[in-house]
Amino acid sequence: MRIAEIFRSIQGEGFLTGTPSVFVRASGCNLRCWYCDTPYASWRPEGENLTVEAILARVQQFDTPHVVLSGGEPMLFADLVPLAARLRRLARHVTIETAGTVYQPLECDLMSISPKRPNSTPPADRQPQWARRHESTRHAPEVIARLVAEHDYQFKFVIDRVDDCRDVESYLAEFPQIDRSRVMLMPQGTDRDGLAERTQWLKPYCDRHGLRLCPRRQIEWFGLVRGT
Repeated sequence: MRIAEIFRSIQGEGFLTGTPSVFVRASGCNLRCWYCDTPYASWRPEGENLTVEAILARVQQFDTPHVVLSGGEPMLFADLVPLAARLRRLARHVTIETAGTVYQPLECDLMSISPKRPNSTPPADRQPQWARRHESTRHAPEVIARLVAEHDYQFKFVIDRVDDCRDVESYLAEFPQIDRSRVMLMPQGTDRDGLAERTQWLKPYCDRHGLRLCPRRQIEWFGLVRGT
């Protein structure tokens, strides 16, 4: 399994915001979001190939009960199945962060799903091949349905403009089984000012429509820095 980084930090997004966690970031992705904030795991994947045993050994160096398996797209890797199972046998709480385009039969405590909507597709004039591939791959309804049916879950949608909020409503209409109380709208941005600007209008929208706001605390706390 190719790994970009393993580090201890504080979860900055979702239900477990504020929880000290060990992050295992897989390197490699089947999508290419234009706003991706971890290009070293997607656009320009880097890292080292590690066995499940080697990953477990590094995770156990940290006395931290919560582990986040992230990417890139960790669901691309077959080793994710035994890795998640072994972590749970070690009494670790396992969160998996995924775009929901790939299914694997695995164990976890929280499936954190971030569907990539049309606002994520890279510009066709700059990245024509990736724009086509991304657009044809980013939505996998059958995968979403299985993940929701089989796991405790949360949804995080990246919001750049008001129109993106309306797109989320269309998405939720497609999946009536999704519990709205588990749906979060997250401002797009990789700096504090950009996040604050979008949050000003996004929070009232969430309040009016029975959705949760998902701040990106790691950027507020640390900035856009690796290992955080």
